[in-house]
Amino acid sequence: MTDYGHDLVFGTFLTPTNRDPQQPVRLAQVSEAAGLDLVTFQDHPYQPGFLDTWTLLSWVAAQTERVTVAGNVLNLPLRPPAVLARAVASLDLLSGGRAALGLGAGGFWDPIVAMGGTRLTPGESVDALEEALDIVRGLWDGRERRALRVEGAHHRVVGAKRGPEPAHDVPIWLGALKPRMLRLIARKADGWLPSLAYLKDGDLQRGNAIIDEAAEEAGRHPAEIRRLLNVQGAVTAQPQGFLQGPVEQWVDELAALALEDGVGTVILAADDPNLIQVYGQEVAPAVRELVARERASSGTAPAATQRGARAIALRRAGIDYAAVPAALAASAVEPGDR
Repeated sequence: MTDYGHDLVFGTFLTPTNRDPQQPVRLAQVSEAAGLDLVTFQDHPYQPGFLDTWTLLSWVAAQTERVTVAGNVLNLPLRPPAVLARAVASLDLLSGGRAALGLGAGGFWDPIVAMGGTRLTPGESVDALEEALDIVRGLWDGRERRALRVEGAHHRVVGAKRGPEPAHDVPIWLGALKPRMLRLIARKADGWLPSLAYLKDGDLQRGNAIIDEAAEEAGRHPAEIRRLLNVQGAVTAQPQGFLQGPVEQWVDELAALALEDGVGTVILAADDPNLIQVYGQEVAPAVRELVARERASSGTAPAATQRGARAIALRRAGIDYAAVPAALAASAVEPGDR
């Protein structure tokens, strides 16, 4: 059993259809009105039946007041990381700190190539994603005066000016399944974002174990990496399977994901406004209450209080770790390192 003590976050995963361009916007507003925290959209720039996800995110942020918006996940092969970094920072500034960056290495290579992208092997796509993370983090670092240089095999900037700095410490969540990507998350990202539909029995536990081990090797506490999960389901009168049943069943099953598998963010893939309302108004509050009770009885430490060796080294060096953005702390060196 693994509970990392993350504050629970609930959101929606909406289809960016352009058949009725305002429908995904209305569903985002329904999500916010239902009390949910997060609204996300899939990103397939080669899909002519979809709105462009980045344009939609910007529009939704302007049409809402409270929810965080994110791609789930943005297609890196068709979105240059330096431009993406400035776009995310700009949206975060315009929205008052309501942007998150969900990022993926790409997978549907035929349509990606058809849109002008470069076909990569699985290994190359992980390398490209790591280079992109260095570029995005580097451009967000407004405290560093030197121009940014990242000369990768797939992405490069050679003397780019840094900025703008986001309004808040924008989290980077990676969509991933394979061990090498999971280890990259442990070293350089803020969250793991898989979809339950693609996971086999035991994959959550195995993925958590890989991330935890790699995080500790990198000097990070496993709780520094949020675990997110896309789920699907239906509220029915009688139990019919996982997340296929009455509200009480949903509450028990989602609480178990938090308490046993460390899932701190649950994102419901649904375009049904009625299901979204039930999820936000009935399911989410009850899950929070149940998990809070269990944590109080077990003495689970909040994730924000758990720090790895890298953070401890910063504190010993006289740096207030709580005041250091995670994006900077994740790449900090310990005293004596070169």
